[in-house]
Amino acid sequence: MNIEIVQGPGNAAAKVSLGASESITAESGSMIAMNSHVQMNTTTHSRGGSGGLLKAVKRMFAGESFFLNHYTAGHDGGDVYLSTPLPGDMLTHELNDENLIVQARSFVACADGVDVDLGWQGFKSLLSGESMFWIHLKGSGEVVLNSFGAIYPIEVDGDVLVDTGHIVAFQDTLDFSITKAGKSWLHSFMGGEGLVCKFHGTGTVWCQSHNPPSFGGKLGPLLKRRPR
Repeated sequence: MNIEIVQGPGNAAAKVSLGASESITAESGSMIAMNSHVQMNTTTHSRGGSGGLLKAVKRMFAGESFFLNHYTAGHDGGDVYLSTPLPGDMLTHELNDENLIVQARSFVACADGVDVDLGWQGFKSLLSGESMFWIHLKGSGEVVLNSFGAIYPIEVDGDVLVDTGHIVAFQDTLDFSITKAGKSWLHSFMGGEGLVCKFHGTGTVWCQSHNPPSFGGKLGPLLKRRPR
Protein backbone atom coordinates (compact mmCIF):
# COMPACT_ATOMS: atom_id res chain seq x y z
CA MET A 1 0.00 0.00 0.00
CA ASN A 2 1.18 3.49 -0.85
CA ILE A 3 -0.57 6.66 0.34
CA GLU A 4 0.20 9.97 -1.36
CA ILE A 5 -1.20 13.31 -0.18
CA VAL A 6 -2.03 15.40 -3.25
CA GLN A 7 -3.25 18.98 -3.83
CA GLY A 8 -2.09 20.02 -0.37
CA PRO A 9 -1.88 21.85 1.82
CA GLY A 10 -4.99 23.97 1.19
CA ASN A 11 -7.26 21.37 -0.43
CA ALA A 12 -5.54 18.08 0.24
CA ALA A 13 -6.75 14.65 -0.82
CA ALA A 14 -5.25 11.20 -0.28
CA LYS A 15 -4.44 8.89 -3.17
CA VAL A 16 -4.32 5.33 -1.80
CA SER A 17 -2.65 2.84 -4.15
CA LEU A 18 -3.56 -0.69 -3.09
CA GLY A 19 -1.67 -3.80 -4.07
CA ALA A 20 -3.36 -7.06 -4.99
CA SER A 21 -6.03 -7.95 -2.39
CA GLU A 22 -4.94 -5.10 -0.09
CA SER A 23 -7.61 -3.20 1.88
CA ILE A 24 -8.04 0.12 3.61
CA THR A 25 -10.76 1.24 6.03
CA ALA A 26 -12.13 4.76 5.61
CA GLU A 27 -14.67 7.07 7.15
CA SER A 28 -18.07 6.89 5.44
CA GLY A 29 -18.53 9.54 2.75
CA SER A 30 -14.81 10.27 2.34
CA MET A 31 -14.35 8.70 -1.12
CA ILE A 32 -13.83 10.94 -4.14
CA ALA A 33 -13.22 8.17 -6.68
CA MET A 34 -11.93 4.62 -7.06
CA ASN A 35 -11.04 2.17 -9.81
CA SER A 36 -13.93 0.04 -10.97
CA HIS A 37 -12.20 -3.19 -9.89
CA VAL A 38 -11.87 -1.98 -6.26
CA GLN A 39 -14.63 -3.46 -4.13
CA MET A 40 -16.29 -1.48 -1.33
CA ASN A 41 -17.84 -3.17 1.70
CA THR A 42 -19.67 -1.20 4.42
CA THR A 43 -19.88 -2.36 8.04
CA THR A 44 -20.30 -0.94 11.54
CA HIS A 45 -16.82 -2.06 12.61
CA SER A 46 -13.24 -2.12 11.45
CA ARG A 47 -12.37 -4.94 9.07
CA GLY A 48 -12.13 -8.21 10.98
CA GLY A 49 -13.03 -6.47 14.26
CA SER A 50 -15.66 -7.37 16.83
CA GLY A 51 -18.28 -5.49 18.81
CA GLY A 52 -19.29 -3.61 15.68
CA LEU A 53 -22.67 -2.23 16.75
CA LEU A 54 -21.44 -0.88 20.08
CA LYS A 55 -18.43 0.73 18.43
CA ALA A 56 -20.68 2.28 15.78
CA VAL A 57 -22.97 3.80 18.43
CA LYS A 58 -19.96 5.25 20.23
CA ARG A 59 -18.71 6.73 16.94
CA MET A 60 -22.04 8.55 16.57
CA PHE A 61 -21.59 10.08 20.03
CA ALA A 62 -18.17 11.29 18.91
CA GLY A 63 -19.66 13.00 15.85
CA GLU A 64 -18.41 10.36 13.42
CA SER A 65 -20.30 8.23 10.91
CA PHE A 66 -22.19 5.14 12.08
CA PHE A 67 -20.57 3.12 9.27
CA LEU A 68 -17.05 2.46 8.01
CA ASN A 69 -16.18 1.62 4.41
CA HIS A 70 -13.60 -1.05 3.51
CA TYR A 71 -11.98 -0.84 0.06
CA THR A 72 -10.31 -3.98 -1.30
CA ALA A 73 -8.35 -4.14 -4.54
CA GLY A 74 -8.53 -6.99 -7.04
CA HIS A 75 -5.64 -9.03 -8.42
CA ASP A 76 -4.26 -6.04 -10.32
CA GLY A 77 -4.43 -3.61 -7.40
CA GLY A 78 -6.24 -0.28 -7.60
CA ASP A 79 -6.48 3.33 -6.44
CA VAL A 80 -8.89 5.03 -4.04
CA TYR A 81 -9.05 8.82 -3.61
CA LEU A 82 -10.24 10.16 -0.25
CA SER A 83 -11.22 13.67 0.79
CA THR A 84 -12.46 15.64 3.81
CA PRO A 85 -15.50 17.89 4.41
CA LEU A 86 -13.45 20.97 5.37
CA PRO A 87 -10.62 22.47 3.28
CA GLY A 88 -7.21 21.88 4.75
CA ASP A 89 -4.27 19.53 4.93
CA MET A 90 -3.90 15.78 5.47
CA LEU A 91 -1.10 13.63 6.83
CA THR A 92 -0.11 9.99 7.03
CA HIS A 93 1.36 8.48 10.17
CA GLU A 94 2.80 5.01 10.65
CA LEU A 95 1.74 3.16 13.81
CA ASN A 96 4.07 0.47 15.10
CA ASP A 97 2.10 -1.50 17.68
CA GLU A 98 1.09 1.73 19.41
CA ASN A 99 -1.93 3.92 20.17
CA LEU A 100 -2.95 7.25 18.70
CA ILE A 101 -5.82 9.35 20.07
CA VAL A 102 -7.64 11.35 17.39
CA GLN A 103 -10.08 14.21 17.78
CA ALA A 104 -13.55 13.68 16.28
CA ARG A 105 -13.77 14.65 12.59
CA SER A 106 -10.01 14.22 12.05
CA PHE A 107 -9.99 10.50 11.20
CA VAL A 108 -9.98 9.65 7.48
CA ALA A 109 -8.63 6.11 6.98
CA CYS A 110 -6.36 3.37 8.27
CA ALA A 111 -4.70 0.15 7.15
CA ASP A 112 -6.00 -3.32 8.00
CA GLY A 113 -3.64 -3.72 10.93
CA VAL A 114 -5.14 -0.76 12.80
CA ASP A 115 -8.22 -1.14 15.00
CA VAL A 116 -10.70 1.75 15.21
CA ASP A 117 -12.36 2.23 18.58
CA LEU A 118 -13.49 5.01 20.85
CA GLY A 119 -12.28 5.77 24.34
CA TRP A 120 -13.98 7.61 27.17
CA GLN A 121 -12.14 10.85 27.86
CA GLY A 122 -14.39 11.78 30.77
CA PHE A 123 -16.29 14.91 31.59
CA LYS A 124 -13.11 16.98 31.26
CA SER A 125 -13.60 16.80 27.48
CA LEU A 126 -17.24 17.88 27.79
CA LEU A 127 -16.19 20.88 29.85
CA SER A 128 -13.76 21.87 27.11
CA GLY A 129 -16.56 21.93 24.54
CA GLU A 130 -15.40 18.74 22.84
CA SER A 131 -16.84 15.23 22.60
CA MET A 132 -16.49 12.94 25.61
CA PHE A 133 -15.42 10.19 23.19
CA TRP A 134 -12.25 10.44 21.13
CA ILE A 135 -11.16 7.95 18.49
CA HIS A 136 -8.49 5.45 19.53
CA LEU A 137 -6.37 3.95 16.76
CA LYS A 138 -4.35 0.93 17.88
CA GLY A 139 -2.07 -1.49 16.08
CA SER A 140 0.40 -1.34 13.21
CA GLY A 141 -0.01 0.33 9.83
CA GLU A 142 -0.57 3.68 8.21
CA VAL A 143 -3.34 6.07 9.24
CA VAL A 144 -4.64 9.14 7.40
CA LEU A 145 -5.74 12.22 9.33
CA ASN A 146 -7.15 15.56 8.20
CA SER A 147 -7.14 19.09 9.54
CA PHE A 148 -8.99 22.35 9.01
CA GLY A 149 -6.19 24.49 7.61
CA ALA A 150 -2.54 23.57 8.01
CA ILE A 151 -1.47 20.65 10.20
CA TYR A 152 1.76 20.55 12.16
CA PRO A 153 3.33 18.62 15.04
CA ILE A 154 4.27 19.99 18.45
CA GLU A 155 6.86 17.93 20.31
CA VAL A 156 6.04 17.86 24.02
CA ASP A 157 8.67 17.27 26.70
CA GLY A 158 7.07 18.59 29.86
CA ASP A 159 3.92 20.74 29.65
CA VAL A 160 2.22 22.38 26.65
CA LEU A 161 -1.13 24.22 26.48
CA VAL A 162 -3.25 23.71 23.32
CA ASP A 163 -6.63 25.19 22.47
CA THR A 164 -9.12 22.31 22.33
CA GLY A 165 -10.43 23.31 18.90
CA HIS A 166 -6.97 23.05 17.36
CA ILE A 167 -6.17 19.47 18.42
CA VAL A 168 -6.00 16.88 15.64
CA ALA A 169 -4.37 13.94 17.44
CA PHE A 170 -1.85 13.04 20.11
CA GLN A 171 0.16 10.05 21.26
CA ASP A 172 -1.19 8.21 24.27
CA THR A 173 2.15 8.64 26.02
CA LEU A 174 0.77 12.09 26.89
CA ASP A 175 -1.72 12.84 29.65
CA PHE A 176 -3.93 15.90 29.57
CA SER A 177 -6.14 17.98 31.82
CA ILE A 178 -8.49 20.91 31.23
CA THR A 179 -7.29 24.23 32.59
CA LYS A 180 -7.44 27.98 32.01
CA ALA A 181 -5.32 29.68 29.34
CA GLY A 182 -4.40 32.80 31.33
CA LYS A 183 -3.29 33.56 34.85
CA SER A 184 -6.90 33.77 35.98
CA TRP A 185 -10.31 32.63 34.71
CA LEU A 186 -11.21 36.27 33.98
CA HIS A 187 -8.11 36.79 31.83
CA SER A 188 -8.74 33.49 30.04
CA PHE A 189 -12.27 34.34 28.94
CA MET A 190 -11.58 38.02 28.26
CA GLY A 191 -8.72 36.90 26.01
CA GLY A 192 -11.10 34.70 24.01
CA GLU A 193 -9.36 31.45 24.92
CA GLY A 194 -11.33 30.07 27.87
CA LEU A 195 -10.51 26.41 28.50
CA VAL A 196 -7.45 24.70 27.02
CA CYS A 197 -5.85 21.26 27.18
CA LYS A 198 -2.67 21.00 29.23
CA PHE A 199 -0.60 18.11 27.88
CA HIS A 200 2.00 16.57 30.16
CA GLY A 201 4.71 14.04 29.40
CA THR A 202 6.73 13.17 26.33
CA GLY A 203 5.17 12.74 22.90
CA THR A 204 3.67 14.51 19.90
CA VAL A 205 0.50 16.60 19.54
CA TRP A 206 -0.68 17.33 15.99
CA CYS A 207 -2.50 20.67 15.69
CA GLN A 208 -4.53 22.43 13.01
CA SER A 209 -4.19 26.12 12.21
CA HIS A 210 -7.96 26.80 12.14
CA ASN A 211 -10.70 26.11 14.66
CA PRO A 212 -13.93 24.68 13.13
CA PRO A 213 -16.32 25.89 15.91
CA SER A 214 -14.85 29.40 15.77
CA PHE A 215 -15.13 29.43 11.98
CA GLY A 216 -18.76 28.32 12.20
CA GLY A 217 -19.49 31.04 14.73
CA LYS A 218 -18.10 33.70 12.39
CA LEU A 219 -19.75 32.31 9.26
CA GLY A 220 -23.20 31.59 10.70
CA PRO A 221 -24.43 35.19 11.05
CA LEU A 222 -23.36 35.91 7.45
CA LEU A 223 -25.51 33.16 5.94
CA LYS A 224 -28.81 34.34 4.52
CA ARG A 225 -31.92 32.40 5.30
CA ARG A 226 -33.83 30.99 2.37
CA PRO A 227 -37.28 32.54 1.93
CA ARG A 228 -40.08 30.19 2.79
